[in-house]
Order: sequence, then structure tokens, then C-alpha cells
Amino acid sequence: MRRLGSFWTFLAALVVVAVVIALVNPHAPSVASRVAHLETLVRCPSCEDLSVAQSTSTSSLAVRHEIARLVQSGASDASILTRLESTYGTSILLSPPTSGLGVVLWLVPLLGVLALVAVGFRLARRR
Repeated sequence: MRRLGSFWTFLAALVVVAVVIALVNPHAPSVASRVAHLETLVRCPSCEDLSVAQSTSTSSLAVRHEIARLVQSGASDASILTRLESTYGTSILLSPPTSGLGVVLWLVPLLGVLALVAVGFRLARRR
């Protein structure tokens, strides 16, 4: 009988956690949160290694306004980033693209880590 009571307690706790997660993490992000997220992904056109969210330059303010306008018009995040890339070039994004030459930028560090792990295993086996 005691096991049955703890099962229902566990089940009730699980339901409470699920409800809290659903309330805290809504499925559709708000316009402001989408704009803020996109601003962190885009590099300031006139700054070095700053996002438009971090910069106060006039060029970054223009990009921020463009992002907000495109989000308000209902454009998807991917189409907004693609449009900014076509306007400003691929260097406008803070992270390298995941296609074309950008794949090399993602794979080189990964391959380097894998090579170090392989060398480490070989050295460990020799000892």
C-alpha cells in the first residue's frame, strides 16, 4: 500500500513539473524575444566581433531596426538571416554558415579534438 502512495506522489510531482515547464517555456516566442535572439546572431557591420545587440553604432542600430521590421512583417528567422547575408555578406553572421566553406570551419576543430583523443589512446596503450 505504501508503494502505491509513493507512486501517486511521484506522478503528481511529475505532472506539476510538466505544467511548470509548459508555463515557463511557451512554444511560440514573442516578437521581442525573437528580435533579441536574432540581434545576438548578427555582427555589427562597423564593429569588430560585437553583435548588433551589444553595439550602439549607427550601422548596428540600422540592422536592429531592419530585424525588428522583418520580424513584425512575419518573416522567419532563417529568411531574415538569409536576407541580411545577401545585403551585408556572409561575414554579418557571428557564427560561420553550416554549408559550403563554413562546414570546414566547424569540422577542423572537431577533427583536431578527435586526433588528440586518438593520440592519447595510442600513448595510453603503449604504456
